[in-house]
Amino acid sequence: MLAAGIFPADVSPGTADRPQMSLMPAISAPFDEFRGQVLPEWIDYNGHMNLAYYVVLFDQATDLLFDRFDLGLDYRRRTGKGTFVAETHTLYENELLVRARVRVATQILGSDDKRLHLAHEMFEIGGDKRAAAQELMFLHVDLVARRVCPFLPELGERVAAWTAAHKTLPRPSWIGRRIAMPG
Repeated sequence: MLAAGIFPADVSPGTADRPQMSLMPAISAPFDEFRGQVLPEWIDYNGHMNLAYYVVLFDQATDLLFDRFDLGLDYRRRTGKGTFVAETHTLYENELLVRARVRVATQILGSDDKRLHLAHEMFEIGGDKRAAAQELMFLHVDLVARRVCPFLPELGERVAAWTAAHKTLPRPSWIGRRIAMPG
């Protein structure tokens, strides 16, 4: 769960004797708050969840993370900025059946002033087997100019702090995979 943490802000000139403080929400590492369920209409003719809906669940997990970042819908409405996905790779490992409950654990792999690199892992609740994994690269975009642009300063600080909090996690071995035939 998220907890409020206090992180010192830069000391302004003339206030060296009393540092300015700002509230910045802490983040769990990995971020493991999203819970979802496989809906009956998501089941394909093979009797399991269709591949498209794994992406829907991963996208909902991203939305929750972005809401915590203040990078979600409210941010877009307030600033005219948002994110686009530049690249994604999804691994399907274990089928999910109707009404299966899932959780998605998210790791922030890296960031810079315009990009955010994430890894999602989806698990069926009640088991340890991973159902799917997804790697994504997001770009911060000015939605009026339709161009990539730097994160606004306050958001950039949050992204950098949360990226640093996730640097302690081991890098998943499946990151950077590519599709290829054996041999």
